Amino acid sequence: MLRALMLSLALTSPALAAPCGNTSAGFEGWKADFAKTAKRAGVKKKGLQALAQAHYATGTIAADRNQKSFKYSLDKFMQVRGADTIVAQGRKRKARNPEFYAALERQYGVPAGVLIAIHGMETGFGNFMGDSQIVSAITTLAYDCRRSEFFIPHAIGALKLVDAGSITVATKGAKHGELGHTQFLPGNALTYGVDATGDRRVDFYNMTDALASTANFLRKKGWKPGRGYQPGQPNFKVIEQWNAATVYQQSIAIMAARIDN
Repeated sequence: MLRALMLSLALTSPALAAPCGNTSAGFEGWKADFAKTAKRAGVKKKGLQALAQAHYATGTIAADRNQKSFKYSLDKFMQVRGADTIVAQGRKRKARNPEFYAALERQYGVPAGVLIAIHGMETGFGNFMGDSQIVSAITTLAYDCRRSEFFIPHAIGALKLVDAGSITVATKGAKHGELGHTQFLPGNALTYGVDATGDRRVDFYNMTDALASTANFLRKKGWKPGRGYQPGQPNFKVIEQWNAATVYQQSIAIMAARIDN
């Protein structure tokens, strides 16, 4: 979930943090300074310990410099991402558990097809949720000069998720720190996460919590129940809030319609 708006977390200005860097050389010094910013933002002991244990994620930097798939044409992108398979499997998932998706639509107004398409696109329905340590990945991106202002709130969010018990320093996600079934960026996970199972813990690696949180995100971003979500229709603007890439947005809309119809 690479597209997400900057979050209103209780956070002092990123300009007060240690200078960003483009190599691992300054990462440890940056962490020590960022710990002060994190503490002022409300991060507590467990989160600060996770920050201290974070390492510079070279794999994350390599992935961030080499994003090619979003430059494909729509047809090529859908082919590469396995759209036909996602639709076929998505229809089966909806048919196996229709009441689950109907309950989410009653509560949040988001149709099953949209949630299923996102779930399939992001992690192949939970089959691969990433192999990178989330805290290390997101703090590396917060330190990296390329987009530090965007990722700093998400780094704070990740540390607060550690405090809340939703993740640990060892929890793995995608290369850019996205987590769980639908690959929330940590700041968004903190803001929009829903405990749908009632166990008093928001677990993004639990499908029920993850899909309810996804539906909550879309509703809070302006989803209008019963309105269309294809390009030019009211809810397509909400899909744009999930991911910045036009081909991704269009693919979700197309797959969702095929799953629902």
